[in-house]
Amino acid sequence: MSFFESITKKSRLKTAIKQTTEARSSEGSMADQLFKKAYQDYAEVVSNEPVIAEALYNWGFALLHQARTKRGDEAARLYQDAIAKFSFCLTIEPAYLGAAIDGGVAYMELARVKGVGPTDSLYGRAQNYFEKANAIQAGSASYNLACIYGLRSDKEACLNALEISKGKGSLPVPADILADPDMSGVIYQDWFVDFMDSLNKEPEPVVEIKGAVVEEAAPTENAEVVEEAVVAESEVVADAPIAEKVEVDSVQDAAESEEVDAVINDSEVVIEHKALADEDAPETEKTEVAAEADAAVEEVK
Repeated sequence: MSFFESITKKSRLKTAIKQTTEARSSEGSMADQLFKKAYQDYAEVVSNEPVIAEALYNWGFALLHQARTKRGDEAARLYQDAIAKFSFCLTIEPAYLGAAIDGGVAYMELARVKGVGPTDSLYGRAQNYFEKANAIQAGSASYNLACIYGLRSDKEACLNALEISKGKGSLPVPADILADPDMSGVIYQDWFVDFMDSLNKEPEPVVEIKGAVVEEAAPTENAEVVEEAVVAESEVVADAPIAEKVEVDSVQDAAESEEVDAVINDSEVVIEHKALADEDAPETEKTEVAAEADAAVEEVK
């Protein structure tokens, strides 16, 4: 908490104390209004203190478990102290889910210690806590409400609360439900037996969708079409006039062969002339003729 927030809360606390003093000296509706305003200021002073809220919740949680080890008036005193801690925690942190649920549980167990019936105000206060918990997180205390409705033999409310708890995933396992003393009055009723049977049913097998089968078959059909196309293309290539191609190649080869023979013949003539020229020409001329002959041979190559 910042310094500014601390100063603000101290100022509000002084105002609340002053209103309390005025309420004590007032009467009737005026006193009630002053008390109500003072309570609001007190709540504002202690609100938004997460560490304090957590400490109060865990304090109440410890008292709740200690009360379960005691009997009679001592147990009742511990339950009442635990409820006070949970209540104060919710005053500081209104959305504290654990305090809302365990506060209701403490009221129910206190009711059993005192031996009161399911229509007693203690069960009514437990119901208020559970409804507050559901407001904080839907379905979180629906099973606890089902227990209260079961004690009151309220079939429709109990079954509805059980269905909500099941849908929200907060329902205990079947063995714990059947062993719960708060459900002992309804476990043999037909509607409750049907509900429990619904928890034990195996999920229905998933049916294959026809469309999915068609989609899986489609690639095979495509493969067959492609295969047929490849076979057809192979047949066309096989039926092509290969002989014509060979003949064309032969003609081209022949033409090239003739050109080569002609070049060779020309070369031989040049060489013969070169030889004759070498015999009769002077030395210089022979050299020129030989050079021309070599150039002619290079062109042939």
